Amino acid sequence: MCHWPAAGGALQEPVAGTQGVIEPPRSEDELLARARALGGRKLADIAADLGTTAPPDLRHHKGWVGNLVERALGATAASRAEPDFVALGIECKTLPVDGRGKPVESTFVCTVPLHEVGEVPWERSRVRKKLAHVLWVVVQGDRAIAVGERRVGAALLWQPSPDQEQALRDDWEELAGIIGLGDIEAITGRLGRFLQVRPKAADSKVRRRSIDTEGEMIETLPRGFYLRATFTAGILQEHFVVAGRG
Repeated sequence: MCHWPAAGGALQEPVAGTQGVIEPPRSEDELLARARALGGRKLADIAADLGTTAPPDLRHHKGWVGNLVERALGATAASRAEPDFVALGIECKTLPVDGRGKPVESTFVCTVPLHEVGEVPWERSRVRKKLAHVLWVVVQGDRAIAVGERRVGAALLWQPSPDQEQALRDDWEELAGIIGLGDIEAITGRLGRFLQVRPKAADSKVRRRSIDTEGEMIETLPRGFYLRATFTAGILQEHFVVAGRG
């Protein structure tokens, strides 16, 4: 299974005021050291260091774990389209895993920019920008474990191999092409080998403007790009000892 380090102790960087603001890391080595210092720690303890508390569950707090880890590491991008650590060009993604060390869900990459996705080449796409350099932080994802009791695991700085990038590019170009032609409603979660498009909204009443196949303006659900669990499982198998591998 994925290695679960011993608890790394309290946050090493100073916390400014009551908002729990951590200075951004100055280098890749510093970022990785911070992430590894979180290894083995409970989410409740990390939250306490930052002046907050863990929710009872994640049903109404989607993204809480990722936001907590980003705050603890000093991420600066907030909700902007840039990577979380803007100066370093590194995105942070938490990866919930089960007791065997396998991802339990897909990974949100970014929202789908409906108006531009069909006109932007892969090299300048939001997906490529987000996935060009990623800090993966493993977290316990077993729903039987209370959110605050879940522990942070290993951390990995990762860049896609040429084969991985080509696979992601193939999926992106297929999906972006369909959206660009105005056929957004034809996209389902089944499309894409590793990258998929799914609705991304707080509720079904949220709408964004898009263009249909006739060039007419329509109202549609916001969408997001997601990495399938099979893709992230491959990353873990490549870099860590995972139960059931082979």
